[in-house]
Amino acid sequence: MSSLKFIVSGGGTGGHIFPALSIADGLKSRFPDSEILFVGAEGKMEMEKVPAAGYSIIGLPVAGFHRGELWRNLLFIPKLIRAMLKARKVVRDFRPDAVIGVGGYASGPVLRVAESLGIPTVLQEQNSFAGVTNKILGKKAHKICVAYDKMERFFPASKIVFTGNPIRKGLTSIVPKSDEAKKYFNLTSERPVILIVGGSLGARVLNQSVLANLDLLNDSDALVIWQTGKYYFADIEAKMKEHPVENIRVMEFISRMDLAYSLADIVVSRAGAGTISELCAVGATTILVPSPNVSEDHQTFNARALVEKEAAILITDSEAVETLIPAALNLLIDKSRRKELSENIKKLATPNATADIVEVIASLLNKGK
Repeated sequence: MSSLKFIVSGGGTGGHIFPALSIADGLKSRFPDSEILFVGAEGKMEMEKVPAAGYSIIGLPVAGFHRGELWRNLLFIPKLIRAMLKARKVVRDFRPDAVIGVGGYASGPVLRVAESLGIPTVLQEQNSFAGVTNKILGKKAHKICVAYDKMERFFPASKIVFTGNPIRKGLTSIVPKSDEAKKYFNLTSERPVILIVGGSLGARVLNQSVLANLDLLNDSDALVIWQTGKYYFADIEAKMKEHPVENIRVMEFISRMDLAYSLADIVVSRAGAGTISELCAVGATTILVPSPNVSEDHQTFNARALVEKEAAILITDSEAVETLIPAALNLLIDKSRRKELSENIKKLATPNATADIVEVIASLLNKGK
């Protein structure tokens, strides 16, 4: 029997890429002789991250639809047509046994082609509010793996399987305040730690919130580990040289998030689905500031799903500059509230998500046989 072949499609952000890589690793573990091909969007992050992880990837000429600035959509239709034609060629040439879509620009054309050819498809919806593309794809997908309750609002209930979102390796066995973490971040005191992360590219409002409250942080007992993102790092580094604050560690990107989580007494973050899954896995006391600049405002829905279960605090983007840092410092003092939030978010963790998604894929293969 020939080895199995899988296409994993999607990307655009780390929130799509890391789960995709976790699923691919899970497939390789379950089916060691399998062949896996990624299909992403040209010029996006996956074109660098996926080969670095040891997988082959093909890029499609796709782009998102701009709802606010319609003039920017002049090339949308031509690009979509080219993407569909290329996706059809890729799928026909590779002949996958199953196709897995994780969201992002490229997953639409690839899953549509696979569905039209009768190839088993699995959709992995990471957010609590499904986007337009996934709602369309979900009508014909064989199975839809979700991470939140009440997703039958968007998809046929018979196709939904609750699996949770895959997370990066090493986050299910975090040692609090580990010596390795202290050494990595060069910490010599026992100060409580606020970890502020806005994703690999950064989040302007989180950075503005810190800059607007440097004096407050300087006078506090907290130590701040601050990931600015690559877009903002140079400017912020220059500003911090003008206004140095001894208890703030400014970093462009944190590659060892496991060690950062180990130290964090509070995590301040955007509300991307992948990030939330990691915060659940490590039981982080969390303040979420959802980005308003994402499709269907899905980060706000993600955050509210946690707030409803007393598992996180939500601060809106518009309020953040004024209220975020004071709220974080107040929470640092309130140990009982921190403990409650940590325990509740930990209950939402899905440590077996990758294995469960692979099992869903395997069941489709068996059914096909």
